Amino acid sequence: MKTSWRSASLVASAVAVLALTTACGQENGGQSASQNVGATAAAGGYGGTGLGSGTGTGADAGAAPDQQNAGAKAAPAGKLAVSANAELGQVLTDSAGRTLYRFDQDTAEPPKTNCEGDCATAWPPVPADDVKAGEGVDEELLGEVTRPDGTKQLTIAGWPAYRYAKDVNPGDTKGQGVGGTWYALAPDGKKAKLADLPGLSTREDPKLGEIVVDKNGHTVYRFMKDEAWPEPVSACTGECLEKWPVVAPVAANDTKGVEKEGLMSFTRPDGVKQQTVDCWPIYTFAGDKAPGDTNGQGVGGTWFAVSPDGKPVGAPAKEE
Repeated sequence: MKTSWRSASLVASAVAVLALTTACGQENGGQSASQNVGATAAAGGYGGTGLGSGTGTGADAGAAPDQQNAGAKAAPAGKLAVSANAELGQVLTDSAGRTLYRFDQDTAEPPKTNCEGDCATAWPPVPADDVKAGEGVDEELLGEVTRPDGTKQLTIAGWPAYRYAKDVNPGDTKGQGVGGTWYALAPDGKKAKLADLPGLSTREDPKLGEIVVDKNGHTVYRFMKDEAWPEPVSACTGECLEKWPVVAPVAANDTKGVEKEGLMSFTRPDGVKQQTVDCWPIYTFAGDKAPGDTNGQGVGGTWFAVSPDGKPVGAPAKEE
């Protein structure tokens, strides 16, 4: 009887492991997303930690400009243009293709700038001299405001316009969302907004290749200390979650470009539901302040962006 009991136990264990392997095994594939997801919450999980709550002159307003780029800060804007940005839609740029921004702590009626000192170093005001309206730009929306130092700054629909010191190349939008107060200017003077994105989708990163992003356009990451088999297990708990917020469950039909096999959610020990890609738990990074940021890549040698099939981009081969 003892031998029979052990045999039955081994068979039951094998069946259980096989079932989990079917759901989350890396070689045998995962359950179809339509069977696994059953999500009730929206994607995202970008629960900030208060990072980057900037003021007009504080350090959160932005970092010091690159030395090689410093000489171009006060350059005239020239003929303004409208640029099509894959993530933000229509964005206003100067004649050199550099993105123009607005600051939430300024006012448009009447126009007034509250970005001075260190803030104006990180966010150089756009001179009002020699500005022209290019195609798609309403000339009647162009104006100027006198800054405290007596210089004239360009305004768009009353909003003072700035460049961002870290935008080195034409088309850069690294200032978008910085401190929760800086936003690219749309041609009508409003904030350029993220295009509607699915709960999970992919984008082509110039350094990392195709990676997964959440509905806010923020990079999604994997933690190499997590487990996917025989079932998803997150090793990020407590204070770790303040820096690496979990991505909430995403419906299967709310994804684009992400491999659906192994796309599922699971319940963490704290009761919170977390999304997975290829059964691996996924997170965002609180240090990514704007869409397109990949500041979490390689942190601690354990955090990596996620490819569409769930693999960690750039992780050492022995880790996978």
